[in-house]
Amino acid sequence: MTIHTLHAARPVPAPVVQELLATDDAGRPAVPFTDDEGGAPLRCCLRRSHVGERIALVSYAPLRRWAAETGADPGPYDEQGPVFVHAGECEGRPEGEALPFTHAHRTLRRYSADGRILGGRLVEAPEDFVPVLDEAFDDPEVALVHVRAVEHGCFLYEVRRD
Repeated sequence: MTIHTLHAARPVPAPVVQELLATDDAGRPAVPFTDDEGGAPLRCCLRRSHVGERIALVSYAPLRRWAAETGADPGPYDEQGPVFVHAGECEGRPEGEALPFTHAHRTLRRYSADGRILGGRLVEAPEDFVPVLDEAFDDPEVALVHVRAVEHGCFLYEVRRD
């Protein structure tokens, strides 16, 4: 099976971002700020922030939200963590954008359709990212893959089986 990399990465959907800005998945309101440095990995559009953009750091529970959509039960694998999002209007993911954030070490964590973790793989070289993603979906039990940063363990985005 080959992943269609052009549209495989799923950003946090705009309606969910709006919910998170009101009250995040930890029950706190967002505190927007102007990004003075740029470079924050935005999960709403899967690109790095620019200097001067209004962004917010919110708590997000990706597996919980996926499970609510699909009827799965994430059980003890339900977790939440920090993600950056635009604090206002977001143009969404750029058309034709390849898989983002593959330039550094990443962990690809695999989940079954019932919400259980099936394992994960460390990806050290950018050129290995797509083959490891393909390998994950070669397992018919894999329904969802979370791409995470190694340095902080943060959720970056998900890839779902079509």
